[in-house]
Amino acid sequence: MAEAVAESAEAPAAVRHAEEVMGTVFSFDVRGGDPDAVRAALEEAVAGLHRVDEVFSTYREDSQVSRLAREEIGVADCDPEVAEVLELAAEAERVSDGWFSTRYRARLDPTGIVKGWSAERAAQVLRRVAGVSGVSVNGGGDVQMFGAPEPTRAWRVGIADPLRPGGLAAVISAAGVAELAVATSGTAERGAHIVDPRTGKSAVTDLVAVTVVGPRLTWVDCWATAAFAMGSRAGLAWLESLPGVEGLLITAGDEVRCTGGLAARLG
Repeated sequence: MAEAVAESAEAPAAVRHAEEVMGTVFSFDVRGGDPDAVRAALEEAVAGLHRVDEVFSTYREDSQVSRLAREEIGVADCDPEVAEVLELAAEAERVSDGWFSTRYRARLDPTGIVKGWSAERAAQVLRRVAGVSGVSVNGGGDVQMFGAPEPTRAWRVGIADPLRPGGLAAVISAAGVAELAVATSGTAERGAHIVDPRTGKSAVTDLVAVTVVGPRLTWVDCWATAAFAMGSRAGLAWLESLPGVEGLLITAGDEVRCTGGLAARLG
């Protein structure tokens, strides 16, 4: 779980909103821009999230993804976003050598990519509003940030310590970059929900949490899931090989392992 935080008396005007959707809460923090224009864009972004839920939910029998999984319809019969997400997921599967997958117990289930992708897309909608200087969208603890909340401060994201409830394992800073995303996969809050694609069963590794940092939430969300399934040794080596990506891995034995460039993002 992560939370983007930035407060100052000198901060530009802020528009904030929290929306329950996809079984979690999406929190928005938008700085600068005309408030009316920001609120209109926020309505568009929120409507987009609800539409994504309608299309991609595996809990709705009538969703396009559920019908696609039952082979009642084909991808060509679905909204264009379905083909887009499945293409992104195929790329994630290729890059991770199959450790990320949209198959769950032999059934199509793209939820491992949908939340990050939809939060990033919502943030892009708000980023395009004239005059907006900073955007943070937190989708159930995974955060996409653009710009900055104020001229002299960067977005900062606290990473919850999975072994010490209420504590922080690290604080990630977006200082010096125009866009940054942070995603965490682990067992602390949802139990053993991450699947090993090679066995179809819950991933059994030495890890309790993996946090991945990079420009786009779509990808870091996938990479966190894949790295967790790999385990600490293989996961860390793989994350080190990805350009522009950093990671923090916490084992059940309370070891913290980081990629070489993560220190530049701490703060």
